[in-house]
Amino acid sequence: MSDSSWGAPPAAGQAGYWGPAGGRPAQPVPGAVPAGPAYDAPEAQQTRPMPSVPDVAAYGGDQDEDRGAARLSGPLFRDETLQARELPAENQNPEPMSDAPQPAPAPQKKSAGRDLSAAIGVGVGLGVVIVASLFIVKAVFVGVIAVAVVVGLWELTSRLQERKGIKAPLVPLALGGAAMVVAGYVRGAEGAWVAMALTALATLVWRMTEPPEGYLKDVTAGVFAAFYVPFLATFVALMLTADDGPWRVLTFLLLTVVSDTGAYAVGWRFGKHKLAPRISPGKTREGLLGAVLFAMVAGALCMQFLIDDGSWWQGLLLGLAVAASATLGDLGESMIKRDLGIKDMGTLLPGHGGIMDRLDSLLPTAPVVWLLMVVFVGSA
Repeated sequence: MSDSSWGAPPAAGQAGYWGPAGGRPAQPVPGAVPAGPAYDAPEAQQTRPMPSVPDVAAYGGDQDEDRGAARLSGPLFRDETLQARELPAENQNPEPMSDAPQPAPAPQKKSAGRDLSAAIGVGVGLGVVIVASLFIVKAVFVGVIAVAVVVGLWELTSRLQERKGIKAPLVPLALGGAAMVVAGYVRGAEGAWVAMALTALATLVWRMTEPPEGYLKDVTAGVFAAFYVPFLATFVALMLTADDGPWRVLTFLLLTVVSDTGAYAVGWRFGKHKLAPRISPGKTREGLLGAVLFAMVAGALCMQFLIDDGSWWQGLLLGLAVAASATLGDLGESMIKRDLGIKDMGTLLPGHGGIMDRLDSLLPTAPVVWLLMVVFVGSA
């Protein structure tokens, strides 16, 4: 192509002259090119013809009223034509919206969030096993505690490894946890502390058999698991050693269950103000008040009629303490599960989740009830 094709624009009167920029042509010039750069006549013959474009009127094109002539080249961009072809008919000619008022959506009923029938059935079954072992042979109930501890440790360590890659050694934790419960029942608080120390030491030594990478986080998680599950559960065995031990344990279980039930029922029905939305969005302040009210009433009844030398006002204080500790324990478990990115610790109990999902409020409540029982009525 010669230099003239990209050089200065043609002078006035020559083919292709369009006057000032953006204005109308100075005068119609026969043979002028309608648009585009100017070309010499020989070169214009060598260029390829432009592809034909359908008439813009077929796609709803408009006219240039200022210039008094219809645009001959169709849409300014080719995509406009393609989009017009690809648009469905209902999008090209949308139906006018009706002025009639739309019916309001039907209000959704509150959901309990879990299978209540399965949860109630499993709860009743566990209650029968616990009560039967508690009042028939104390040693059998100690075995029930030990089994629950081992299963809880298995769930906790499994989730830690799956979600965080933390390998807390399960074998020393399971053996030490079961020994901790038995030692607490046989030797009291001193036996429980000694077993806890030995379990922590065994965890440190056991982890030395593997590569050192991750040693600190693994043993830290192991010691935490030993304290969180078996050591706190040992206080249930300590309650059992008293003369009225089965009744103390039953009071502890009843108050915790009643507190959870009151929080669940009142929060589900009346809950509007979140208690700790960043930790557990489902818990409400109204639910906490329900837990306190239910637990205090149950505590007054239990201390008055089930515990030797107990009084109703002591039950009120005991119920208040149980509601607080059970709620904090539930929030603590929720914090762990939120950090792990899981909803339940396991699936062993239909309608409840795993064992740890049932122990979350029981574990921190056990030392609280044991201590208040000792203060109110003594340890014998």
